[in-house]
Amino acid sequence: MPFEERIDVHAHFLPPFYREACEKTGHGKPDGMPAVPEWSARSHLALMKQLNISKSIISISSPGTYLVEGDNDAACKLNRQCNDYAAEFVSRHPSLLGFWGSLPLPDTAGALQEIPYVLDTLKADGIILETNHHGTYLGDSSLDIVFEELNRRHAKVFIHPTTPYMQSCKGHGLTSAVTLPQYPNPMFEFMFDSARAVINLFASGTVARCPNVTFIIPHAGGALPPLIERFTSFTAIIGGDQNLTSKVVKETFAKQFYFDLAGFPFPDQIWGLLRYTGMDRLLYGSDSPFTPDGAVIRLAEAMTAEMNIWTKEERTAVLIGNASKMLEIGKGKL
Repeated sequence: MPFEERIDVHAHFLPPFYREACEKTGHGKPDGMPAVPEWSARSHLALMKQLNISKSIISISSPGTYLVEGDNDAACKLNRQCNDYAAEFVSRHPSLLGFWGSLPLPDTAGALQEIPYVLDTLKADGIILETNHHGTYLGDSSLDIVFEELNRRHAKVFIHPTTPYMQSCKGHGLTSAVTLPQYPNPMFEFMFDSARAVINLFASGTVARCPNVTFIIPHAGGALPPLIERFTSFTAIIGGDQNLTSKVVKETFAKQFYFDLAGFPFPDQIWGLLRYTGMDRLLYGSDSPFTPDGAVIRLAEAMTAEMNIWTKEERTAVLIGNASKMLEIGKGKL
């Protein structure tokens, strides 16, 4: 049975020069995975056809473009190469592709230079940010200037998890916050890091200060949904924003947030998310090629089976309608 048409907001590209840079800088097994996955423009388009993906929004995944701590110049150069490559790929298939542009964070000066280039010149659909950039988590005050600019531009921000890091207790460099290194971080640490980042974005006041930013959160919110009541209650207890409640988070989700369904949200995780948001905020995501093609297809099949209890209108909204609205397809934006 053929797949229903869908828009994929969570797909990745890995040009040869990026693969080489990862391998040279110690990221040949990114986030504890066996290797940098194989990718080509041809294979990407072939998977789109197989899954009936009418548009794919591609991005650089973890570990991002800032590969060596402290080397701003190398990060800015690689970041620009990746954005240029994505734009050129999109230009050859404009009806099929879009991209989330990368920033060389935590270099805020480099990021502020890249934002107008990637959004105005390259016409990216929005920006991708990692949950933390070398231990600087989204919501950190050092990133306020970047979020101010993204808010001014009414930008769409796709957040992607990465390996959790913290500043070394000795004050020199970074220390991985992974406590079970025998497992690849995407297995479960990614879910927790997504929660850390979104919690910090709310608790720091970043979300409230940036009402024009649209956030796209991957993997059905990761570990966030069951923590919402807890973190909002604690924020008040520790003297934070007394107005930050689970009700406010739910209302903000309805205005500023979307959640993709990449990974394994079915059969269980989806229901925790739907306690806080409606189906009008759900999007399809494949996470290809970090999720291999065979697994992407099996997950799409499982999603189809689980979504059979939903109405046709609900399925269509999740697979294509919500993304079309978010990306403003049909309004001259794409």
